[in-house]
Amino acid sequence: MPSDMAGTRPAGPALAARTMRTVWRRFIPLMFLLYIVNYLDRINVGFAALQMNQAIGLGASAYGLGAGIFFLSYVLFEIPSNLILARVGARRWIARIMITWGIVSAATMFVRDERQFYVLRFLLGAAEAGFFPGLIYHLTCWFPEDARARAVSGFMVATVTAGIIGGPISGALLSLHGLGGLAGWQWLFLMEGLPAIVLGVVVLRLLTDRPEQAGWLGEEERGWLVARLQAESAAMAAAHDTLRDTFASGRVWLMALVYFTTPLCLYGVGFWLPEIIKGLSHSSDFAVGVLSAIPYLAGAIGMVLVGRHSDRTGERRWHIAGPACAGAAGFVLVGFATTPVVSLAALSLATAGLVSVVGPFWTLATSFLRGRGAAGGIALINSVGNIGGFVGPTLIGVVKETTHSFAAGMWVLGAALALGGLLALAVRPAH
Repeated sequence: MPSDMAGTRPAGPALAARTMRTVWRRFIPLMFLLYIVNYLDRINVGFAALQMNQAIGLGASAYGLGAGIFFLSYVLFEIPSNLILARVGARRWIARIMITWGIVSAATMFVRDERQFYVLRFLLGAAEAGFFPGLIYHLTCWFPEDARARAVSGFMVATVTAGIIGGPISGALLSLHGLGGLAGWQWLFLMEGLPAIVLGVVVLRLLTDRPEQAGWLGEEERGWLVARLQAESAAMAAAHDTLRDTFASGRVWLMALVYFTTPLCLYGVGFWLPEIIKGLSHSSDFAVGVLSAIPYLAGAIGMVLVGRHSDRTGERRWHIAGPACAGAAGFVLVGFATTPVVSLAALSLATAGLVSVVGPFWTLATSFLRGRGAAGGIALINSVGNIGGFVGPTLIGVVKETTHSFAAGMWVLGAALALGGLLALAVRPAH
């Protein structure tokens, strides 16, 4: 039996493939949907800004600070949240996260001034803290390392899918301005916050914490998966099993620095994308929403192709560095673009390169994290990285208010992304 578990008999590969197909179908579509709602509730403020900023008197710097302040509380509560998740299980903790962030996101419709905007964004970050690293940690409990980049890319393509569908949806919700006595931006926060509450309840019913608890897997499939994951864990037994080892690891901190550049660029452009497109095209709010889907569509294609190729070759570092440098070139071109067509093409290249690093990055990061240290290490990398989520939009807001242009800000994002890609080459592989 053990030899069959290891896949040495002919039935092994068939059993492995059947098991992983079942696990994939059980988790990835659900996580994909959860992350779409999560990302929408983060970036919808960019579309709301088309109406909200003038309605409550927000300038470019104040809006950039408020958009980015989300990440301060997110980072502050990230590690404690993920450690709690590792203790109580993903099912209950992710459900709690979703329900509380849905309530806070919907409540943003009631903001009336700059101070209230800051408070609600801070509370939203605190509510969401632990969600993304919690999902990554959950994947390490179910997917062997050689299937992890595709699994991460499989649900994280929701980031770009949210951009593809979120733009037109947000534009349509903004067009409800005046209905029921509410402004369009208020309808936007309300209607995009409620799904998180509903899905939080769904998570309680569908998520399973560990393979040992998976009654929906056959006994043979469950046994194979448990044995495979235990074998990987045993092989890495000496690697960062404690929080002390994790936090003292230079490799973990280097990965955190690499990741810092990704949220910096992702949210630096994401929170401002509607206004960039609006300024270049002078289109209606709905048209801006439709046009904003184009860069995310390019990103979805790039993310899937790079994730698959990374898993097929088993290589991670160059699959981070290559797309990062391509994305950096896109950001530089955005700064020089003077027409909507060229800008959209450059934004598409930038977005495709930027989001394509994510699958290989998290596969590399989780390849040397095991045991209790894994939850803390994933949260540490994500926490330090997401400080970039505060820096990016704040920086772009200050640059825009100072220069009355987005060009210099795009060049800074390009330089940061290229640096992150080059730093990834310095990370020592796990094997």
